[in-house]
Amino acid sequence: MKAIRVFEPGGPESMQLVDVPTPEPGPGQALVRIAVSGVNFIDVYFRTGLYKAERPIALGNEAAGTVEAVGSDVTEVAVGDRVAYAMARGSYAEYAAAPAAVLVKLPDAVDFRTGAAAMLQGMTAHYLTHSTYPLKRGDTCLVHAAAGGAGGLVVQMAKLAGARVFGTVSTAAKAAIAREHGADDTILYTEQDFEAEVKRLTAGRGVDVVYDSVGQTTFQKSLGSLRPRGLLALFGQSSGPVPPVDLNILNAKGSLFVTRPGLGHHVATRDELLWRASDVLNWIGAGKLKLRIDRSYPLADAAQAHRDLEGRHTAGKLLLAVL
Repeated sequence: MKAIRVFEPGGPESMQLVDVPTPEPGPGQALVRIAVSGVNFIDVYFRTGLYKAERPIALGNEAAGTVEAVGSDVTEVAVGDRVAYAMARGSYAEYAAAPAAVLVKLPDAVDFRTGAAAMLQGMTAHYLTHSTYPLKRGDTCLVHAAAGGAGGLVVQMAKLAGARVFGTVSTAAKAAIAREHGADDTILYTEQDFEAEVKRLTAGRGVDVVYDSVGQTTFQKSLGSLRPRGLLALFGQSSGPVPPVDLNILNAKGSLFVTRPGLGHHVATRDELLWRASDVLNWIGAGKLKLRIDRSYPLADAAQAHRDLEGRHTAGKLLLAVL
């Protein structure tokens, strides 16, 4: 089968399309014929070596496709099931032997493109807005990269919960997209100081929670955008990792809370996975949640997908079309 492998961590050019043996599903695994793979910043972190993995590095943490075979002790899915999954690395490929416990059956109303686009970012938005800081009506939140794949879903779920949402974006065109997602106010961080704008828009109070996937360039001002005893949820680092922080700053700025959550810890049980995935997929099927798919690439063009993602030339989800 064809698959993307990284033999030495580095830039997008380090990704190679190679022939590798088609895997056989072991106990508790299912062989999935991948139709579509999602592209996410976590893939960049593995490609560059920021996240460690055995070489050659298999990329891709999200996909949708059809179960073609199952190993022993598999009860979650059967041959022929249409499924989607996240948090099982190796989806930049024609086939993957994935743990059956992470596979979710797709509703009839959800196609492979939608399934692949929804899982990782959709369940991330779900745990952020339902568990990390469970939003309720009247709460206020700041969402960075509000026109992006994850940011746009966080905005939409925050609005479903009844929160007031401020979104940062880089261009006027992306501001329009963030407003389509439901953002009440948009802030062009390339022209405005987002911390000052948040304070102005909240009459000096600050927001209850900041959802920050950007990291290095936004961290300090994200802290400054919070109300006393507010929470900063740092769930990505697209601009680079946050340097060491003197925790005394949290006291000085109002007894703040900071957390660095990850999806894996929020789908640790089958029941929790099905809760989050079912909400996301059913909301999409019912039209309550809208995915914005920016573009799709052939598997052979995975390097270009990474260049576009890292260059912030996108507004929405990127996909690799495998079938």
